[in-house]
Amino acid sequence: MNRVSSRKLKLAQREAFTAYAFVALWIGGFLVFTLGPMIASLYFSFTDYNIVDPPAWIGVKNYVDLFDDPRFWQSIKVTLYFASLALPLGLLFSFLLAIMLNQGVLGERVWRTIYFLPSIITGVAVGLLWVRLFNPQLGLINAVLREIGIRGPGWLHDPQWAVPALVIISLWGVGQTMIIYLAGLQGIPTDLYDAATVDGASRIQRFIYVTIPMISPVIFYNLVLGLISTFQYFTIVYTLTGNAAGDPARSTLFYNLYLYQNAFRFLDMGYASAMAWVLFVIILALTLLVFRSSAYWVHYEGQLKR
Repeated sequence: MNRVSSRKLKLAQREAFTAYAFVALWIGGFLVFTLGPMIASLYFSFTDYNIVDPPAWIGVKNYVDLFDDPRFWQSIKVTLYFASLALPLGLLFSFLLAIMLNQGVLGERVWRTIYFLPSIITGVAVGLLWVRLFNPQLGLINAVLREIGIRGPGWLHDPQWAVPALVIISLWGVGQTMIIYLAGLQGIPTDLYDAATVDGASRIQRFIYVTIPMISPVIFYNLVLGLISTFQYFTIVYTLTGNAAGDPARSTLFYNLYLYQNAFRFLDMGYASAMAWVLFVIILALTLLVFRSSAYWVHYEGQLKR
């Protein structure tokens, strides 16, 4: 009996060693490239650091200066404005696409590929494409509008239309979210629809009382990921504007754009680190709020709803 137990113990130890050997590389990368820089940036946020000179401790001065900085508040305003439009519209648009592509339409695999392809194109390439499309004089969008008798706006050159133009671009790349929705829709048991039909439920009622509750965990997942990515919006707007000033008239001065400007234009790494940690706290607070609210609207199979 002791010999058998000893063999089991050695086998368990070998399995544990093998498992740790496989994850050691990832853990090392996480410590060196993620956790280490995070701890360093937290320290730098309490210093005056310009890369060239050694960091000098200044306490919470960077955080105090942030709240007195009008550009900081402008970047918060622009990011929240973009998020309030892009996030709900992106979730809704991708959901509707997934529903349409879940109906067994002719050539559905081709359509899924077409809608998914934009999400795998790099941000710089997408930005260069939309710069041409949104050109007020030569762009295809305004050319189409002129053909139907509508005078197109200045888009990225107009402070009132710059953010809506970026929202349109974000809707063009909802293919990845659509695929996740589609997987969730195809995972709904058909027995539930059959039972609802037998009970006399209409198509709209089946959608409200079967589809929405069963897909709510997927909506929750996409909402959290969308919230995080929206507040980190950078590549497209930097490519479209061609600078980090947030032109025109700071209407596209997103939070990450202003953070980049402080870090790599002004070389004020301490101030930029403080901005990064404020952004972390904002995203964390909003994510926790979404998690807290999920108990009231997210339905998990086999779980009683509150």
